[in-house]
Amino acid sequence: MDTSISRRYFLSASMFTAIGLILPKPTLGWAETERRSLSFYHTHTGEKLDISYGCPGCYDPEALRRINFFLRDFRTGDVHPIDPKLLDILFDVRRGLGHRGTFEVISGYRSPETNRRLCARSSGVAKHSLHMAGKAIDIRLTGVRTKKIQQCALSLKRGGVGYYATSNFVHLDTGRVRHW
Repeated sequence: MDTSISRRYFLSASMFTAIGLILPKPTLGWAETERRSLSFYHTHTGEKLDISYGCPGCYDPEALRRINFFLRDFRTGDVHPIDPKLLDILFDVRRGLGHRGTFEVISGYRSPETNRRLCARSSGVAKHSLHMAGKAIDIRLTGVRTKKIQQCALSLKRGGVGYYATSNFVHLDTGRVRHW
């Protein structure tokens, strides 16, 4: 190893560290520094997950891996990456409601096979569902009426919001803004 490169690197890194210690730190509001945490209960598997998945603009890869597994297609066991923006929507809905409850998950990721079977049984299942891309979730929030969840999600103006009063759940996705 070339010791002159190592010394240069060390001196450069030391200088930037020293400058960082001297300069005043920017004041961040609570929203920029807040750890983002969610609590889940899967209604079909009985599994629970309480997890901190990151902060605004950054995501913990290990937490995302655990969430991907938790929101897997419970019918086939297939795991797919979940869009972190969907997690942010859930976080913002819960915060907007002023509630720290648990999201009851009815459906997270759906494999194409599962989606085809559900489409064959119900006209309410989209043929090209965003569930198959890890961009949709069907939920309830303990202690909160689903109508209130729907209204809060609509106020965010981020993605799709479906309200299923009879089945008592709300669909949220990271697609274009729309509602039904």
